[in-house]
Amino acid sequence: MALRGKHEQVLFVALESWKDLHEFYQVQAQLVVSGLSQHPLFATSAIKKLCSRSRTLPRATSLFDHLHHPDAFFCNTIIRAYARKPDFPAALRFYYHKMLARSVPPNHYTFPLLIKVSTDFGSLREGLKGHARILKFGFGSDLFSRNSLIRMYSVFGRIGHARMLFDESSRLDLVSYNSMIDGYVKNGDIGAARQMFDEMPERDVLSWNCMIAGYVGVGDLDAANELFETMPERDVVTWNCMIDGCARAGNVSLAVGFFDRMPVAVRNVVSWNSVLALHARVKNFGECLRLFGRMMEGREVMPNGATLVSVLTACANLGRLDMGMWVHSFIRSNKIEPDVLLSTCLLTMYAKCGAVDLARDVFDEMPVRSVVSWNSMIMGYGLHGNGKKALELFLEMEKTGLQPNDATLVSVLSACTHAGMVMEGWLYFELMQGVYKIEPKVEHYGCMVDLLARAGLMENSEELIRKVPVKAGSAIWGALLSGCSTHLDSELGEIVAKRLIELEPFDIGSYILLSNMYAAQGRWDDVERVRLMIKEKRLQREAASSVVQLE
Repeated sequence: MALRGKHEQVLFVALESWKDLHEFYQVQAQLVVSGLSQHPLFATSAIKKLCSRSRTLPRATSLFDHLHHPDAFFCNTIIRAYARKPDFPAALRFYYHKMLARSVPPNHYTFPLLIKVSTDFGSLREGLKGHARILKFGFGSDLFSRNSLIRMYSVFGRIGHARMLFDESSRLDLVSYNSMIDGYVKNGDIGAARQMFDEMPERDVLSWNCMIAGYVGVGDLDAANELFETMPERDVVTWNCMIDGCARAGNVSLAVGFFDRMPVAVRNVVSWNSVLALHARVKNFGECLRLFGRMMEGREVMPNGATLVSVLTACANLGRLDMGMWVHSFIRSNKIEPDVLLSTCLLTMYAKCGAVDLARDVFDEMPVRSVVSWNSMIMGYGLHGNGKKALELFLEMEKTGLQPNDATLVSVLSACTHAGMVMEGWLYFELMQGVYKIEPKVEHYGCMVDLLARAGLMENSEELIRKVPVKAGSAIWGALLSGCSTHLDSELGEIVAKRLIELEPFDIGSYILLSNMYAAQGRWDDVERVRLMIKEKRLQREAASSVVQLE
């Protein structure tokens, strides 16, 4: 319906250009006075503009209530806006309480939209109801509706239902095939996905990416790489998928190779983050910082929180306080809102670099703290000998109701060790199982052996040793024996060695450690006795080997 008068044209321009609700209300009042509030062109413009902003979306619903003859376009626009927000319950409420309540007939866009909302909301029940309405309203053969149903059933693990819809379709398009391939991949049937891929009459980059992601997901990098090298064109998702696959496999050289081959114009922050995180994970901390420097110099992309997590991890392990402080300044100057993970990495960096007060400042500024955040701060105090503050912080953590985990107790025991707080260490070790329901692990026993040894109380360790269950893994006993060897306590070492030999009678390692302890104390008769035991049991050291990567 065309706009005839100049007044109508002025109102339409005003309706298209309002910047806040106050201006909108003024235009709306003029539309009501002019009798144009029900004009389809004005109503459409108003609904679309109100739906373009999250804060004005409720006003679009209110305006819908005053329309005399709403149609599916208005309904779809509002539902789509709620889905984009995303507020899936509100989208479904609008459908039930507004569209259905006012008997607005759907069009062929309505149900694909509702099925997508139900799928993204994770409600199979709503999806099934949507399928029933598709059939009821005669959209069963509609291609858009069928494609949305194929995706829905695939997402909910009902791949058989998805395939049935696919096979029953008289008309299929690229989306149909891609949805099935993606469904097979997500449900772990790579063979069926590949068969579908090979049978496709045509493919686009999404088809190739789905298949490559499937192979990457099951760790078949050879098959993924074969497709990668064959595909006619690649996008950023293709490259990132291959880099991510190599990163998951821990193959640094291959991941870096793909990254370096990647066209500079295609790289995004995800590409950089994948390689940075890989370097951090395999402890190539220097290379991680070097790559970050290259990222900043090239100014190709803007770092985000995930980027800085890897960089701060590298700084913490290299003791690069200067670089860590630069990252902190970068976060502030670029108004990056740090989440729990980034804040925890920041305080860990400060703690490991000895700037405990700065670590505490970050900790105090955190609106939400995870167990890892508390652990890192406790560890920071402990590392630098401030056991009292570490224990005070642990008590503060308990008051919040947060449940400590095994890493928390390692931090607490380690703090006691560094501060020489023997009684406190014993107390928390005793409370581990009874109060905190945490089974002591290698690290906990190792802390206690170290605590007693530093305090010159190795003779008291026998009490601790007797509490270690024989069924505890050989790793625990091996760690204890190593501790005895480090602190030259052969008497206790003998007790531990006997337990370890019971568990691993043919592991030469325990015999050698015991022999070395005797040798360090000049007890050559005992050294010879251990040597004879090794000979009698015909134990041999495995030949040493190393791996050298040649490039």
